[in-house]
Amino acid sequence: MKYALLSSAALFAVAAPAFAQDADTNTTLVDGADVSSEETEFAAADTDLDDSVIIVTAQGREQQLADVPIAISAIDSQTLQNSGVNDIRQLNQVTPSILISATGTEANTTVRVRGIGTVGDNPGLENSVATFIDGVYRSRTGNALGDLGPIDRVEVLRGPQGTLGGRNSTAGLLGIFTAAPTGVFEGYGSFSYGNFDFFRVEAGINAPVTDEIAVRVDGTYTNRDGFFDDNVNGGQVNDRDRYLIRAQVAYDPTPDLSFRLIGDYSESNEECCAAQFLPASFTPFAQITEGLDTFSTDIIGPGLTTTANPVIPILLELGQNPAALGPGIFERELFITPGRSYAGGAEDYGISLQTDYQLGDISLTSITAYREFQNDQGSDTDYTGVDILFREPGPTAAAREFQTFTQEIRAQGTLFDDRLDWLVGAFYANEDLSLRDNLKFGSQYGVFASCRIALAINPALVNPSAPDCLGETGIGALSAGGGAFGPATPLVLAGIGNLSSANLVGDDVAAYNQLSNNFAFFTHNIVHVTDNIDLTLGVRYTNDTKDFDASFNNTNTFCEANRELLSPLLASPLAGLAGGITALTCVGNSTSELNGLEFEDTRSEDQVTGTAVLSWEPSDETLVYGSYSRGYKAGGFNLDRSALVTSSVFPLSSPAAGLDVDNLQFEEETINAFEVGFKYDDPTFSFAAALFYQEVFNFQLNTFNGSVFVVQNINGCDADLGGADRDDDPTTGACDPSDVTNGVTSQGIEIDAAIRPSDTISITGGFAFTDASYEDNLVGTDDGDPLTPTLRLLPGADLSNAQNYTMTGSFSWTPPIGDTGLTGLVYANTRLMGDFNTGSDLLPAKIQDGFIVTNVRVGISGPDDRWSIEGFAQNLFDVDYTQVAFNTPLIAPQQTFSAFLAEPRTYGVTLRGSF
Repeated sequence: MKYALLSSAALFAVAAPAFAQDADTNTTLVDGADVSSEETEFAAADTDLDDSVIIVTAQGREQQLADVPIAISAIDSQTLQNSGVNDIRQLNQVTPSILISATGTEANTTVRVRGIGTVGDNPGLENSVATFIDGVYRSRTGNALGDLGPIDRVEVLRGPQGTLGGRNSTAGLLGIFTAAPTGVFEGYGSFSYGNFDFFRVEAGINAPVTDEIAVRVDGTYTNRDGFFDDNVNGGQVNDRDRYLIRAQVAYDPTPDLSFRLIGDYSESNEECCAAQFLPASFTPFAQITEGLDTFSTDIIGPGLTTTANPVIPILLELGQNPAALGPGIFERELFITPGRSYAGGAEDYGISLQTDYQLGDISLTSITAYREFQNDQGSDTDYTGVDILFREPGPTAAAREFQTFTQEIRAQGTLFDDRLDWLVGAFYANEDLSLRDNLKFGSQYGVFASCRIALAINPALVNPSAPDCLGETGIGALSAGGGAFGPATPLVLAGIGNLSSANLVGDDVAAYNQLSNNFAFFTHNIVHVTDNIDLTLGVRYTNDTKDFDASFNNTNTFCEANRELLSPLLASPLAGLAGGITALTCVGNSTSELNGLEFEDTRSEDQVTGTAVLSWEPSDETLVYGSYSRGYKAGGFNLDRSALVTSSVFPLSSPAAGLDVDNLQFEEETINAFEVGFKYDDPTFSFAAALFYQEVFNFQLNTFNGSVFVVQNINGCDADLGGADRDDDPTTGACDPSDVTNGVTSQGIEIDAAIRPSDTISITGGFAFTDASYEDNLVGTDDGDPLTPTLRLLPGADLSNAQNYTMTGSFSWTPPIGDTGLTGLVYANTRLMGDFNTGSDLLPAKIQDGFIVTNVRVGISGPDDRWSIEGFAQNLFDVDYTQVAFNTPLIAPQQTFSAFLAEPRTYGVTLRGSF
């Protein structure tokens, strides 16, 4: 890794995301930029270096990008095309401060900026990084995951956003802008083919209808075999089969009035997302958090791929293929349960209208949008060849649906002889979220769970060939001599019998509904104190209300039966054993006792956030600024039944004894961010540096502990908890509310640079050092309640997927080929990442070593770029790495792990044509 760092540093010097260089492209800047229309214009080099300075109409006037006092990465269409960016996950290659990863379904995509992001698969959590496409807010990042079609540019804004429009966010903003209609008749098409039988077709046409009206239609279709071979059921998993069509109309009836109407529809039908077992040798288990050596075996234990783990012989007896337990996880060979499937699909469509009107000296903008998104997904949820947990694909599959209406209105202008640039606006969002689930125990769950109990009682009695994993021999041994458990022996054996019968039961349809209403008023004002000193002040008021209800149709009657049967043992020495049997029968609160109960709740919150920036331009090329901003992300509800009952007497008591819908709530997340920056820009060289410090309060964390999902706010405590936040006791480690402080801090430096030595060569680079970590003493709420023991590794550690250093770089060369009118292309970009832990609970087995990913593209194009042929390779050196590692469900939760893998090397050829 040391030599990789040195070589990358030498190649890319200072390293960073590509600065926009495309002629006449548009970009949106937020918090520090204007938004008379959510768009600012980039003017860049065609062939003359002197014209390559990036010009933006930010803050209500034309200025260089270097004059905008905000940390922003702007990536133009040519860079995106050269990088092979078709969906947002591929943006990792072009900017260092962002990390995008996907987990259990395509809809579960997380965007992190400066190490901060929303973790987990629960749609009840909003994103710390707000995502917009053509100025329209996408309420979850996964809603924007499909093929994007032709992209004009992408912007990544770092730090809290919200005083210029749209939705508020705590970590940053991802803005994606598609190619808009123009007044020129033109069309294009491209065809790509590559390994894994990949092919992608894209075509579009733009046509002026009248002098005032232009239309544009674009479409894409992508198909590819999966990266995983299903050796049990046949076929591949993690494939691609998706398409998009987008139609636009631009109407400019007068010079002062314009409309842009966009309608789009996309659909995918794919199998996703497979996971592989992590062998014991995958990560250095010696990397144990300091101070935890006394119980390190509880943390790491024997891996899932070794018979030293007592669960392995049971899995093998129940039908697990031994080949699945080998060390070659990156061979991508799956051995899942026969008949189980990862099949699923997504449908995303919507319509938006942007209206811009110049009323005298006042610019008015309105963006109205309605969108629907639906995703369903089946899964072999235990990721083994034994039928333990599953979600059935199809009409009753686990699914999420979003129906979202948004309205944004802005007005801006100038006062006092242009000494004040003012902006006021309002935003409203109505979101109807529906989630249904059909998680069930598999046909072998009963015997597997019974074997877990038999292992605890006496490993010599384990008999996986018997339905209760004991058989006559085991039952006889436990019943002999008055019974191993005395008079309670018949109860214990009857409880195991009930557990062994808990097969193919669970949620037929568990329905969760959440109606959200969000409205905000904001103002963003720039005072020109002198000709080269500006003071920016912005304020936002946000009100967010969520109404929640849920209903269940759960068929697990064995949970209630065991609860009633074994409750007499609650006060006996056998309470632990009785509780274990009942917990496995009722795991995740799977019980028919939930049916017919009322689950309703409402939460409402108000927040005032804002920003203040002082900037100074000592020359036309340079800018120095300092800023403070406060961000906010709404609280909500954990849309998962596993959090409903948290009574200390559960699982032996009735769920009504501990049932509390308030257990599902989590509080709003806020952040205080400080930043100082410097920018320089001239025709041949651009440079930007930012130092930042951010404090996060009520950090929203979602983690899977092997049995259930835990959603908890994370805060710090100014008082020393004496290690009580690192033990197994959920009752220790409380903090006086007056001592509660932020639980997460993110600080570091970002450097972006671009060198343009000629009109055919461009070199960009970026470097980010980020220390995004938890405080040393942690509590779970802002009232000072103790941290859950599941998260006992968090205090003092880095956040998951928060690497300390990241470098990106690119090289682009487009030389003319003699006097033929032909042009060559040589392009490469790379991303280097340091070590990081991919698990939200930070167990050491989930550490991913640092790695480098490189993409290349070479080609030749005809006169005026009318045609081109290009060869490409993504992940050129076929680097193997994991995206997220997690506790394998129900398989000795703290000892066995699985992981979602990143994509292997892909390569192919692309043909393009245009007129």
